Amino acid sequence: MIQTIIAIVALLIVAAAIYIWPRRDAGPPPSAASKAMSAADKVARGAYLAKAGDCMACHTTRGGAPYAGGRTLQTPFGGVVSPNITSDAATGIGRWSADDFWNALHNGMSRDGRLLYPAFPYTNYTTVTRDDSDALYAYFQTVPAVKRASQPHQLRFPYNQQIGLAVWRALFFKPGVYEADKSKPADWNRGAYLVNGLGHCVACHSTRNVLGASDNSLSGGLIPVLGWYAPSLTSDAEAGLGNWQVEHISDLLKTGISPRATVFGPMAEVVRESLQHLSDEDIRAMAVYLKSLPAEHEGRPQYERSKEAEAIAFLAAGEKIYRKACMDCHGESGEGIPPHYPPLSGNRALTMDEAVNPIRIVLNGGFAPGTAGNPRPYGMPPFSHSLNDLEVAQVVSYLRSAWGNNAPPVSSVDVNRYRNVPLD
Repeated sequence: MIQTIIAIVALLIVAAAIYIWPRRDAGPPPSAASKAMSAADKVARGAYLAKAGDCMACHTTRGGAPYAGGRTLQTPFGGVVSPNITSDAATGIGRWSADDFWNALHNGMSRDGRLLYPAFPYTNYTTVTRDDSDALYAYFQTVPAVKRASQPHQLRFPYNQQIGLAVWRALFFKPGVYEADKSKPADWNRGAYLVNGLGHCVACHSTRNVLGASDNSLSGGLIPVLGWYAPSLTSDAEAGLGNWQVEHISDLLKTGISPRATVFGPMAEVVRESLQHLSDEDIRAMAVYLKSLPAEHEGRPQYERSKEAEAIAFLAAGEKIYRKACMDCHGESGEGIPPHYPPLSGNRALTMDEAVNPIRIVLNGGFAPGTAGNPRPYGMPPFSHSLNDLEVAQVVSYLRSAWGNNAPPVSSVDVNRYRNVPLD
């Protein structure tokens, strides 16, 4: 009897696995316009799209050959190692067809039928059109071949099991090409396509659940791989852009600086390696879309600062450090000299609930990207070598309390947590 029950359960598991296992999707045929495009133009288009997707960021190790893979992304589930996507036939994607490439982007499935882990953001790339997929494929087939075997992932059980990934996909992933909203203008739709798809902004700027699935809300989220917080693009208390001018958003995306803000940390790399290379039209389209996002005007309770002598002394020590190390650039009243020395008074990056970013900037420095529009960026030096965890906590807590800023203090434990997060 027990053996019969076990056999039935096993059959049910197999049947369920067959049912939820994704099917290979050859996709639609390329459009007439894509077929008419010359090979050179298609490759050039693909190179542009690869910049838009910042493919090199994950598929190139520091100092390594472009797109040869090998970079390990440390996720909460273990290490995911990016594969070689050069044109090498043996170890890259030289033997892949355009259909194979489309199936990877659109359906998260490799040429050999393996399911791909969503550290490769096919959950966003699924919206990419077949024509853009074919252009990307044409470009990668021209990337010089590098013979470098892709390394196995370092995921823990059960996350290293394909059946578990199939279940995850059944719960959290549905393939689908972007469909234009006919009630919106063309630039809005182009911006939505780039932000939510190839640009995969939502991969960082959205909250993820315990299984790593994104809610695609652009409401902000901690990036464990990088040890930074990607702020909400909808909340007025964080990086909401609803009251920005489109031109200022465009400036920030294209150059890394604007009259309203300056980008630092991982976003500086995105601007330097990806966004600055996009056309003015595409950058403006992204700005138009981002400005249109529904604004969250959540009312936060006023933080009541402790009047205990110890708490007052803690902030006073932070002020002393500020006056010694920071005031020459950021001003006595935190007014700064924008955009090169950002104002600290009223700076939403300082007062978010999650304080990781100001901690990381004090520890590791703040460096705006060097771009064509900002060729000589000003930078803030790191203080990790000269300030201990308590001192960093004191000065960050002071910044979160001074000049009208009103956010809770941070502790030396908070600082130590991010002092030890690797930069790469």
